[in-house]
Amino acid sequence: MIGIDTGNTAWVLIAAAMVFFMTPGLALFYGGMARSKNVLSTIMQSFFLIGVISVEFMLIGYTLIFGDDVHGIIGSLNKIGLMGTENSILEGANIPEMAFIAFQCMFAIITPAIMSGSITGRMRFAPFVVFAVIWSVLIYNPMAHWVWGGGFLANLGALDFAGGLVIHVLSGVSGLVLCLLLGRRRGYGRMPMLPHHLPMTVLGGAMLWFGWFGFNAGSALGAGT
Repeated sequence: MIGIDTGNTAWVLIAAAMVFFMTPGLALFYGGMARSKNVLSTIMQSFFLIGVISVEFMLIGYTLIFGDDVHGIIGSLNKIGLMGTENSILEGANIPEMAFIAFQCMFAIITPAIMSGSITGRMRFAPFVVFAVIWSVLIYNPMAHWVWGGGFLANLGALDFAGGLVIHVLSGVSGLVLCLLLGRRRGYGRMPMLPHHLPMTVLGGAMLWFGWFGFNAGSALGAGT
């Protein structure tokens, strides 16, 4: 039986905490650039997604990404509700699969949170949360499976070490599409839309910068070279 590498496990858990730290950083980053009337909803979009996407990921997201491959498109439901993962060890990195799940869950949270910056002042809180859950199930999970879960893009040779494609390109394109669908903010071009508090944005940017060491280096799943 494969033994657990405690050094790799400790590093992955630390990296997961660092990526988690990025979501509040993102909330401050966007909140500082929003208008005063939109600050609270902008910040709470990121915070609320921490809870709701965690539940979605544990129940169905993880299995749709990392479950047994189904025709290169999606993962099967063999790990629904994290079934069978409690005592599993990830080969290669020699870490508990639960540590890997925690790390990947942070990625699943921050991806729709990144997208939230594009709808600030354009979309109400509740519809965005509902949209984010549906988007995660129908868009993020399949895309992550295509690249990270052994789907057809991985079989074609696509490489994405730390989310440049699955997280940043996907959230960026989705945010752009949302902007085009929702249209301009009310009053755009007719009234000033000054940032609420730029020092808050700088603080959020610094938190993102710090967390990125977990985001990128943690993707090695080990404390090696």
